[in-house]
Amino acid sequence: MMQGRREAKKSYVLFSSTFFFFYICFLSPSSAELTDKGVNFEVLALIGIKSSLVDPHGVLKNWDDTAVDPCSWNMITCSPDGFVLSLGAPSQSLSGTLSSSIGNLTNLQTVLLQNNYITGHIPHEIGKLMKLKTIDLSTNNFTGQIPFTLSHSTNLQYLRVNNNSLTGTIPSSLANMTQLTFLDLSYNNLSGPVPRSLAKTFNVMGNPQICPTGTEKDCNGTQPKPISITLNSSQNKSSDGGTKNRKIAVVFGVSLTCVCLLIIGFGFLLWWRRRHNKQVLFFDINEQNKEEICLGNLRRFSFKELQSATSNFSSKNLVGKGGFGNVYKGCLHDGSIIAVKRLKDINNGGGEIQFQTELEMISLAVHRNLLRLYGFCTTSSERLLVYPYMSNGSVASRLKAKPVLDWGTRKRIALGAGRGALEFGKAANQRGAILDWVKKLQQEKKLEQIVDKDLKSNYDRIEVEEMVQVALLCTQYLPIHRPKMSEVVRMLEGDGLVEKWEASSQRAETNRSYSKPNEFSSSERYSDLTDDSSVLVQAMELSGPR
Repeated sequence: MMQGRREAKKSYVLFSSTFFFFYICFLSPSSAELTDKGVNFEVLALIGIKSSLVDPHGVLKNWDDTAVDPCSWNMITCSPDGFVLSLGAPSQSLSGTLSSSIGNLTNLQTVLLQNNYITGHIPHEIGKLMKLKTIDLSTNNFTGQIPFTLSHSTNLQYLRVNNNSLTGTIPSSLANMTQLTFLDLSYNNLSGPVPRSLAKTFNVMGNPQICPTGTEKDCNGTQPKPISITLNSSQNKSSDGGTKNRKIAVVFGVSLTCVCLLIIGFGFLLWWRRRHNKQVLFFDINEQNKEEICLGNLRRFSFKELQSATSNFSSKNLVGKGGFGNVYKGCLHDGSIIAVKRLKDINNGGGEIQFQTELEMISLAVHRNLLRLYGFCTTSSERLLVYPYMSNGSVASRLKAKPVLDWGTRKRIALGAGRGALEFGKAANQRGAILDWVKKLQQEKKLEQIVDKDLKSNYDRIEVEEMVQVALLCTQYLPIHRPKMSEVVRMLEGDGLVEKWEASSQRAETNRSYSKPNEFSSSERYSDLTDDSSVLVQAMELSGPR
């Protein structure tokens, strides 16, 4: 049985190999595209064209000579079989010359290089393109004569070489191109006679040696239709009837074709919009400061990543608005649900350094009652903060939502808020202990204990004392007693510090002399009033609808 399986496997492998070889040799269109050295001849031709052109905007930068298939290149259109059908790079400021290797693109049907700065001759090899239907080389700087080989392109229907510097005569062979429907040779330096039978629509104005005044009858126009001569009235009637029937058939066919095209176009538009909405193409805003910021475990997101996660910051994902910006719900590629805060007025925020400083401060605020910062994004024009998404919403939204919360739930919320406030109060007391320690060292003239011991005696004691005094003034409990930033700058420069410090010391002494035992100071009463007010508001919210 095992031997039978092995034989079957060998037969399958042999059949697959034979089929693959047959496909490569006879069916695969790419086999006809390779030279003896295994290189795609259309790639070689296009690279030859690129090498002779000057591309200031880099529209041809993805033309790679090592590529196997040019169909993914810019400005190139291919057939379903993978052959190059169209070369179109109009209005791209291209200069240089047009390489003769264009003649090797034997499947080419369209050449659109108008509105550029290409110089030199139009290559004669362009006449080798037997499938060519459209050529537009207008508004360039081509010189020399019009190639007579263009008449070899028997399928050519549309030819524009106007607004160049072409010279010589108009090739008489162009008059034999019965399939040519449009020809524009205007505004060159052509000379000689105009062939009697050019395209159905032609224009040779602007050539001083052919149309010096522009009023000559052979300068432009539409060729008249052939006149049919009838022999008798019966033939005339039958001819008129046949012509009328043909006109009706043509009108009906054209109308039906237009309706079908409209239906197809409308269907394609619906498909494209649906596909575009599902797969939105995002972009990265130029990130001038690309260096990594070391902020612990914070993750740096790209703008494109957050843009994709929030569906381009769609209003459907908007979950909150605040004074600093809007908050959007987002979903990362790994399925993580996030909340993205898009900050506004970033031009007034102090720039990149200020934003990094704020990030450091936020990242240090780690507490079980605080929402942890997950990551950030910074570009030249965007500042975004990324948090974990809280699906239960805020306390305020839950208190006001339907159904109404029962009293037991509201009590648990109040207890949780109280425990959180208690935790923050403990942290504030610890910070206050540091402030009291510095005040004590300042009063006891022991500020050397604040200075880093590694400095030893390499510091100015007077300057340290002045800086500590400024710091203590800036940390007074009541904001009204704290100096303004302009005053801080002047005090650090040695102006007004003595007066400010004496006023502060005198105010503190006055408060101590008027305060009585078992009574709170004014700052304590102020603090208690603030705390009582906030607790009162929270209690009113917790009590439910009124």
